[in-house]
Amino acid sequence: MKAMLLKRALQLITVVWGVGTLTFILMRSLPGDMAYRIAASRYGQDNVDSHAAVLVREELKLDQGALTAYWHWLTDLLQFKLGDSLVSGLPVTDALEHMLGHSLLLAVAGLMLSVLIAVPLGLLSAWRGNPLDSVLMGLSSVIRAMPVFVLGVLFILLFALHWNWFPVAGFGTSAHLVLPAITLALSLAAVSNRVVRDSAKRTFQAAFYQFSRVKGLSAWQTFRQHGVRNIAVPVVAFFGIQLVSMIEGIVMIESLFSWPGIGHGLAHAIFARDIPVIQGAALVMGILFVLLNTLVDIICLWIDPRGAKAL
Repeated sequence: MKAMLLKRALQLITVVWGVGTLTFILMRSLPGDMAYRIAASRYGQDNVDSHAAVLVREELKLDQGALTAYWHWLTDLLQFKLGDSLVSGLPVTDALEHMLGHSLLLAVAGLMLSVLIAVPLGLLSAWRGNPLDSVLMGLSSVIRAMPVFVLGVLFILLFALHWNWFPVAGFGTSAHLVLPAITLALSLAAVSNRVVRDSAKRTFQAAFYQFSRVKGLSAWQTFRQHGVRNIAVPVVAFFGIQLVSMIEGIVMIESLFSWPGIGHGLAHAIFARDIPVIQGAALVMGILFVLLNTLVDIICLWIDPRGAKAL
């Protein structure tokens, strides 16, 4: 356990430095006048001229060299300072705290819904077999083949515009959470239910599982004592891998539904060239990825202590 935590701590440091440095280089490499972009985001596209861009450039010291700017960013990062937004002037930590709460709410809701969808359908598919297995796997393939934003647009057209059951976009009530959470959940469940199904089929067909029935245990007793843990290990491990898809899906879903999370804020910051916000959002997403994977490793170790050497 200690070795695994030490490994994850070193990985966290590497991710923070790597993500921040890569973001800095990419943003500095974008074409166009950064000062003009920032001025347009501050004052509006129609109210910006070259004089406003010059003032912004002088105010924010955007004309300093790349190495100097990188050194200032790195020293601030070592002091846990993310700076202020170039557009609003507010501390980046305050903006990230607001956005992170909304992103976590959407992520937890989507993940819980995906578990409620994927686990029962995967177990049912493995238990019943054909033709139900073919129907569920075919439906999963169709949903997975659709980009997550296409799935979201279909839900907006059907449930928001046609039937007027839920708001099209925005936030503020629980109704605003329904469509983005379901969109994320279906996108995740379309893959994870296949993993549940494959893991369950291997367990149901294993010799130890069949022998437990021969000993006289009921179907439910066999599943509870010998099936749950063996099925859970690869499923939980896969959810750790699927966190990448979740982060990617959240960025697109938040932009589509105007959900004020990190993905939505990151998209606006990129257009505005708000480098401190971009770096802060990217860092938070990288840190979350490492922390959540560490949590998944701990859960897998608790379910099956034999996997300690692999971690």
